[in-house]
Amino acid sequence: MSTLRPLLAIAGAFILSSCGAAPPSTIRDLAALDGVTSGITGLPLTTASADARNHFLQGQRELDLGRFFEANDHFKRAVAADSTFAIAYDNVANTGNSLEEFKTNLARAEQHAAGASDAERIQIQIDRRGFENNVSGQLALAQQLVLKYPDSPRAYLVLGNLQTALNRSADARASISKALGLAPRLLIAHTDIGNSYLNSEPKDFTKALEHFQHAEALAPNEPYMHDLLGDAQRALNDMPQARAEYTRGHELNPRDASLLQQRGHVNSFAEDYAAARADYDSAMALGRGNERAAFAPFRAYVSAYAGDTPGAIAELNRLVAEVDGMGLPDPRGLKINALTNVAVIAIHTGDFAAVDAALKQRRPLMMQQADRAGSAAFRRAQEANVASFDAWLAARKGDYEAARRATDRMAALVAPDANPRKLEPVHQLRGFIALYQGNSQDAVAHFAQGNLNDPYIKYYYAVALEGAGQTEKAKQLFREIATYNFNTLGYALIRKEAQQKSS
Repeated sequence: MSTLRPLLAIAGAFILSSCGAAPPSTIRDLAALDGVTSGITGLPLTTASADARNHFLQGQRELDLGRFFEANDHFKRAVAADSTFAIAYDNVANTGNSLEEFKTNLARAEQHAAGASDAERIQIQIDRRGFENNVSGQLALAQQLVLKYPDSPRAYLVLGNLQTALNRSADARASISKALGLAPRLLIAHTDIGNSYLNSEPKDFTKALEHFQHAEALAPNEPYMHDLLGDAQRALNDMPQARAEYTRGHELNPRDASLLQQRGHVNSFAEDYAAARADYDSAMALGRGNERAAFAPFRAYVSAYAGDTPGAIAELNRLVAEVDGMGLPDPRGLKINALTNVAVIAIHTGDFAAVDAALKQRRPLMMQQADRAGSAAFRRAQEANVASFDAWLAARKGDYEAARRATDRMAALVAPDANPRKLEPVHQLRGFIALYQGNSQDAVAHFAQGNLNDPYIKYYYAVALEGAGQTEKAKQLFREIATYNFNTLGYALIRKEAQQKSS
């Protein structure tokens, strides 16, 4: 079970990639893979159908191994075999390709939850709380799950994932370590703790690599293991080895487009922009589900890395115009994502005509998405997001009073959320308002309370520190950002400046 809402899923039609003629997929030893994935649980499954149980466990195996489309197919087969299988509906929701698929299957899970075990009901309730922006409620439920099932490693992983979402890294690592103590061969426990060391402060890239290597030893011919190993090598700034890992992962499963996308990231950082675009083109052509449009923004980021932000905006606007005709599961969400990218670039560069046009298209799409969700909390989140862009744009234009009003509106919208991190975006906005006015001290105070795992926010925190005279601390942050090596739009916009300031 995932604690996140996958509103934009990945990966369609098989073609040959830019690697040349693709070799056949490696034959998989499913019994051995079951032994390090779905064969280890400690949580009950409520179904009288052997076929449904079998498909659910196959779906769990594929989910642990990062094969999300295959997992979704097995979970759908599970509910086809048993239409009352509540936790299988929950997993259909969590591996789905659209907001509609998530919402519909979560509702079906709740409809049948009365006949499920308490463990299954708790997991379903966790996902409902997530849809309601109630992270504190999710955490309380995960703690209940661990108390009721203290011998289940997966219960501790549910808890650890929620602690990670709350930036409680020490607690998360303790929970995942408990899972490893109960089941040292549970592959996903190794990948979860590796991702914690990779992505959450305090980071330790060497420990991340060690855990990913342990996972790879448990499932040596699984593409996802090489995806993770590539990520660790990127973090360690070993780009040739990262490229080799992603290439090997794609060779193991030529239908998996995501590894080509990952290799495109490496080529972007290496400033081999032609190779990066070729990898993204191959990934989009190969992609399933929403992947053809979900990978497209990364191709546009290549122009941003190259310093051609108008070119990036033009490419993203072409995507917006084409999405509806691409036959994708969630075109509205993909269009919102592309327009969001346009707005971020245009605000950053001061292209106010471009950002005004993007936000004019984006607002009604956001509200349409809220209508489809049918949730008051989801609508508030959408409205808060709209207010945040209004505030940032006003600040960038120098209308600081309008920026403060929009920021206050956002703060009021998120106030009901039971989420300790809900004010991070508010502090980020107040940081920009202060920084744009030359008030570095206030900017430092606000950015310090933002999401410093976001390299764009971390960069401007460092800029504010530099302006406030804290040059050594700023320099250290610039050095960390300069070799971040993970592909986000914000990073594409500030990477060169961070590298200049780090020297």
